[in-house]
Amino acid sequence: MVPIILITFFFIFPYIAPAQSYHSFKSFKLPSIGSEAYAFDSKNGGPYTGLNDGRVVKYQGPELGFQEFATTSSNRSKELCDGKNGDDAKVGPTCGRTIGLEFNHKTGDLYIADAFYGLMVVGSDGGVARRLCYGVHFDYPDGIAIDQVTGDIYLTDLGSIFSKTNNMTDILLKGDSTGRLLKYDPKTNQTTVVLTGLAMPAGAVVSGDGSFVLIAEYVACRITRFWLKGPKANTSEIFVNLPGNPDNIKRTNTGDFWVAVNIQKLNPKLIVFPLGQKISPDGRILETVNFYQEYNATYVTEVQENDGLIYVASIYTDFAGVYRGLKC
Repeated sequence: MVPIILITFFFIFPYIAPAQSYHSFKSFKLPSIGSEAYAFDSKNGGPYTGLNDGRVVKYQGPELGFQEFATTSSNRSKELCDGKNGDDAKVGPTCGRTIGLEFNHKTGDLYIADAFYGLMVVGSDGGVARRLCYGVHFDYPDGIAIDQVTGDIYLTDLGSIFSKTNNMTDILLKGDSTGRLLKYDPKTNQTTVVLTGLAMPAGAVVSGDGSFVLIAEYVACRITRFWLKGPKANTSEIFVNLPGNPDNIKRTNTGDFWVAVNIQKLNPKLIVFPLGQKISPDGRILETVNFYQEYNATYVTEVQENDGLIYVASIYTDFAGVYRGLKC
């Protein structure tokens, strides 16, 4: 999600479980800020992450750190773009602004949601990504999820109001239910609208058995489930209500889900409590981890589990955070 503020009023302390005392934390320097999400290839290579300035970078080990892997703009120049704020309308259309990332593990292709170019794809060797999803207008693409069996790609679109203003007061006064869930079929190169009326859908994930998609609705402080198969196919329902504003949501190897949740409160100044919440396939919150000690009042955008580690992303930091010792 982009850096916006939504003030929610909760009695927050009952919802925040202290971080486990036995965990360890490391930070890995990024070339710039804006790391919204992570992706790992089929060999657990990475992490890969996007930056504000339009680059996708890959972690190449402690000596090399993060190195450029791909870009989303064919007209991009390092002199103009590297280290710049891609959310700026003056440079964004030229440099790109990478947001959501996910690999198709069968093909090795990396699919990218770019704020200015929409859905894109780049091969396993990296380079300049290719634009997809012709014929469907995007207001502001954000979260991305891939059904690893069918190859279908699901993309969240924040909505028409957000594309015109990121002033949250305006959005709240006008109301915002213009977000959508879209599906791109790489076999036919066709895009369809799956679900409308979403309150700023910031993230999406496909269940392990491919029976449903979960959508994190930022404004509504909830996760919605859209059924793909079974007797409820093509219907939606509230999956779980959350104590704060959810962003990206990712599935674990065991079929559970991690979601980044930010509780925001005036006390009297704005305070942000960044959390990760682990949720079961039936909507039960299994674990809550408080990232305040390491991130202070910094908004976090993704929590993803990979190979026994927990990776935390934040658009405001110039590092990738990695935790060891949490209950994975």
